[in-house]
Amino acid sequence: MEKPNALRQVLLAHVPQLGADPSKLSLFVDKGRVAARPGGLAFEYRDTLNIVAQDYAGSIDGLMVPILAWIADAQPELLEAGQQEPFRFESELLDADAADVSLWIELTEAVSVEALAQGGFNAVHLAEPRLVE
Repeated sequence: MEKPNALRQVLLAHVPQLGADPSKLSLFVDKGRVAARPGGLAFEYRDTLNIVAQDYAGSIDGLMVPILAWIADAQPELLEAGQQEPFRFESELLDADAADVSLWIELTEAVSVEALAQGGFNAVHLAEPRLVE
C-alpha cells in the first residue's frame, strides 16, 4: 500500500507544525481488506486510513486543505458529484490553542500482478483515473 505514505509526505511538507515535529503525526490502516479483480491475480486494497495529528495548534484549515488536495490526486472519486463527505474527523480540544485531530478516509488502491518468466511476480500499483471537469 503506497497511499498512506504518500499522504504522510504531503502532510509533512505542507503542514509546518507537522513538518517541524513528525512525531505528532500518526497514520493507521484500519479495517484493511483485499478484493479480487478480474484478470488473474489483480486485486485491490480497501481500507480506512486514520490520520492523527497530536497537539495540533494551527488552523484546522491548514490540515483540511492539503488532505483535500491529496484526495483530488490520489482518490479523486471521493470528490465527484454526490460525494459530499470525502472524509470524516473528530477533534479533542486540549485547550484554547491545541487539539488532537483524527481523520478517517476510505481508500482503495488497485494492483496489477504479472507472473515473471523466471519465476515470482511483479506487482504494479495503478494510477487513479482522473476526474473529468
